[in-house]
Parts: sequence; structure tokens; C-alpha cells
Amino acid sequence: MKPFALALLIGCGGGQHVEPGPGSGDPLPVYKDSRSPIEKRRDLACEAIQPKLTQCAVADAKATMSPKELADLKPDELVAKHKAEFLKQCKTSSMSSRQVRVLEVCNKEESACDPLAECLKNLEPQKNEK
Repeated sequence: MKPFALALLIGCGGGQHVEPGPGSGDPLPVYKDSRSPIEKRRDLACEAIQPKLTQCAVADAKATMSPKELADLKPDELVAKHKAEFLKQCKTSSMSSRQVRVLEVCNKEESACDPLAECLKNLEPQKNEK
């Protein structure tokens, strides 16, 4: 499996609901964030690392595909789709605090694609994690 395909398999998730605003008249909707603190950290980490992962996925495609395959894939057109799909998966999966920390640290410490992929291998759940 390609390193950045693995990154697409990780996930994160949070939900929000709308409550009526205070006051009389036509209240503006107030968005109450019902995510737990770990879900908020996870979602921030997903948003932060996503641009690097998308850039690495495009670079990987350019390095490993033939010119015809690359032309058929149109990687520059897939950037928005890759971003949306990654964030959807990342923000809807359950992660431990350790896994969220892995995302945070990998994003902060690794700027090159290969070291980033190596770092992200630490996302694998440990025996005591569910």
C-alpha cells in the first residue's frame, strides 16, 4: 500500500447542532460545538496535516505513474476531491489521544513526504487501544 493511501485510511469525526439564539425576535442560529476536547484536537490535526498529505499524494503520483497514466488521472484536478475525502475520513474515525498526538507531531516535525509517511506509521493502534 502506498504511504499516502494509508493516510487516507485514518479518520476523525465530530458533530454539531444548531440551537436557537438568545433574545427575542428572529434569533440567529447559534452553533453549539458538541465535540469532545479530543475530537476538537483531532479535527484541527486533520485540517493541519491535510495539505501536506495532498501534496505528497500528487508528488507520489507524478513520480510513480507513466505520463499517460498521469494525464488520465489529472492530479491537479483531484486535489479538492482528495482534500474532501481525507477530511471526511479523518474527521469521522475514532482516534485515541496518542493517535491524535501522532498527527500533531508528524505535521509539526516532518515536511518531506518520505519522513512524513514513516512518522504516520505510528498511527497504527496499539494493543491496548480500541
